Amino acid sequence: MDEDTRYEAVRSRDARFDGAFFFAVETTGIYCRPSCPAVTPKRHNVRFFATAAAAQGAGFRACRRCRPDAVPGSAEWNVRADVVGRAMRLIGDGVVDREGVAGLAARLGYSARQVQRQLTAELGAGPVALARAQRAHTARVLIQTTDLPITHIAFAAGFASVRQFNDTVREVYASTPSDLRAAAPKGRTARRADTPSAGFPLRLAYRGPYHAGAVFDLLARETVPGIEEVGGATGRRTYRRTLRLPYGTGIVAVDERTASSGSATHPGGWLEARLHLTDPRDLTTAVQRLRRLFDLDADPYAVDERLGADPRLAPLVAARPGLRSPGAADPEELAVRALVGRSVAEGLVRRYGKALDAPCGTLTHLFPEPAVLAGAEPEGTLGALTAALADGLVRLDPGADRDDAQAALLALPGVDPATVAVVRTRALGDPDVAPPGAEVPDSWRPWRSYAVQHLRAAGELEFT
Repeated sequence: MDEDTRYEAVRSRDARFDGAFFFAVETTGIYCRPSCPAVTPKRHNVRFFATAAAAQGAGFRACRRCRPDAVPGSAEWNVRADVVGRAMRLIGDGVVDREGVAGLAARLGYSARQVQRQLTAELGAGPVALARAQRAHTARVLIQTTDLPITHIAFAAGFASVRQFNDTVREVYASTPSDLRAAAPKGRTARRADTPSAGFPLRLAYRGPYHAGAVFDLLARETVPGIEEVGGATGRRTYRRTLRLPYGTGIVAVDERTASSGSATHPGGWLEARLHLTDPRDLTTAVQRLRRLFDLDADPYAVDERLGADPRLAPLVAARPGLRSPGAADPEELAVRALVGRSVAEGLVRRYGKALDAPCGTLTHLFPEPAVLAGAEPEGTLGALTAALADGLVRLDPGADRDDAQAALLALPGVDPATVAVVRTRALGDPDVAPPGAEVPDSWRPWRSYAVQHLRAAGELEFT
């Protein structure tokens, strides 16, 4: 998009572009999302940025009306397989906070200087600034949805010190942490948690329509007892599962019910969720993994426009607008489950899964780590896969190269192309995968994974 087209999106308050770019107003020092309801500024006062971090780095503060830091992530990072796209997925997963820029660069196979240069050239901000913007958003969520002490929030959000936390909040939001808490939207007080163990209430935002029913149908079909459950009547179901996270463990509950802003100019909504974490520092990582699982950063407008133009898919798209291609909360777990199937996976959880210190109903275990499975059952295809995952010969993290991962999987004895297609679609989040043998023409690219979901939801293609 050129700048004139971006300005037209701002002038029409087009929410389809929320997260795709940001605009800032030089006369006010504020940056916004394209759909901001405020009076449209004059063209010569507007600057455009690819990321919130770039706008913050240029000295602009987040708008208090449209909260530009809380929009769904750009769908571009799901589609792109280059170093910038991979870097953005890793930063979203919290790698810079945990391992620094050097760790990010090592995962990408580039030098820290090369990563800094590429991100800055394309996005207007380097990895440190991008991670800082993410920390600021996490901090605001904790400030306004919990009663955790401010000092606890500072470290839970990933800041190295309380002073750094305070300075960042003032710079990004032009408010102190205490002011942000006082300004929390009405109705949130009753939802607040006194301790991390009580859970963090969250709204997982998405753009455009969201066909939740098909996603929850898939999750219910795949549920592995002990680590997952789906309860409730259709349309009001709740998906719950355990999570293994960098600093501890978690239990998440996500409701099928979707909420909409109720405005034609602000299409979209959110999924209600609650996270229970043993260590609040895992909040950002847990949220990003849920977003990938539920495919919340997708661009349904682009997907539906392309697939809806095909005569075969047009009625399916019309019947299920906003259908998503679900990902995975744990890519390595997904790979094992894709290989062995649901019933065998249930047995693996019973025999080798780590028991939770505090079980929650039927959620009692974490899925066993690859190293544990490789040691317990080293023979056969399962042993080869888990050993490769444990040794790093097969990488499925958010920054993994999809083609390299596919080649490494196919090199393992007994791993077939159908399993690799599932792993590439779900674990690696590739939006353009065609299962072997399926009639999926190239004209559906780059959204063949979504086309497959439509065919399966309509009963024209079997689930594997």
